[in-house]
Order: sequence, then structure tokens, then C-alpha cells
Amino acid sequence: MKVILRKRIENLGNMGDVIEIKDGYARNFLIPQGLALETTPKNLKALEYEKKMREKRQKKEKEAAVALAQKLKNISCTVKVKAGEDDRIFGSVTPLDIKKALDSQGIDINKKNISLVENIKTLGIYHALIRLHPEVETKTKVWVVKE
Repeated sequence: MKVILRKRIENLGNMGDVIEIKDGYARNFLIPQGLALETTPKNLKALEYEKKMREKRQKKEKEAAVALAQKLKNISCTVKVKAGEDDRIFGSVTPLDIKKALDSQGIDINKKNISLVENIKTLGIYHALIRLHPEVETKTKVWVVKE
């Protein structure tokens, strides 16, 4: 039986693939779970429409990410921390601290998308890598200053 996958399934294929599988597996598991559709002309048309809409949405998201990346290149955030002797800070600066500093400037970014090139344990200027989209990433300056 030929079916159209609605989601990525390990060892079968990706979303939108038309695959040939055994009838029982399709009728008893994939179709009732909503993981696949039977291959009919109507479902193939719906799949094509869904692909076009997904591509438009991804293009729009990428354009928004590129615009935000341009904005982030020109912005630096300041993280205030408690420091002891020799400008060593207590603990370290984390992506959550950087997220809070960016939030105070009106930029909302998920902390999981922020990665630090190195551990920040002293005062100074550092760079943080921010992934806004699978194809768009940028670096922003992080100033770590004494509180």
C-alpha cells in the first residue's frame, strides 16, 4: 500500500514522502495514529498545497530572522555581576543572564538559542553566538561588568 507520511518517522521517511509499506501496518497503525494518509489524488493535492504553505511560512520566518540578526550585530548587552579580587566573578555568566540582558533591551530570544564560545568567569568583553533560524546565526557582544 502506498501512503503519504504526515510526520517524520524513523526508518521510513520524512514528512511528505510517498512510500510503499505493508497494508496492515498502514491500516492498523500509521493511518489511525494520524502519521500517514492513503495515497489518493485528493491527498496528493492537499500535500502539494501544504508544502507550498510551509515553504512560504519558512521563507517568512527566515526573513524575520535575518532582520533580527542585523539588529543584533549592532547591539551589545551588558551583564552586571558581583566580582571579587582580580576581576573574577562569583559563578559564571550563563545564556539565561544574556537572555535577561537582551530582554531589557526589548529583544526576546530563547535561552536555548544562545551559546557561549567560552566560559565567562572574568570581567571583560565576550561574544555570544545566537541561532535565530537553522540557517541564520549571528554574534553579539556581551560586556561583563562589576555590579
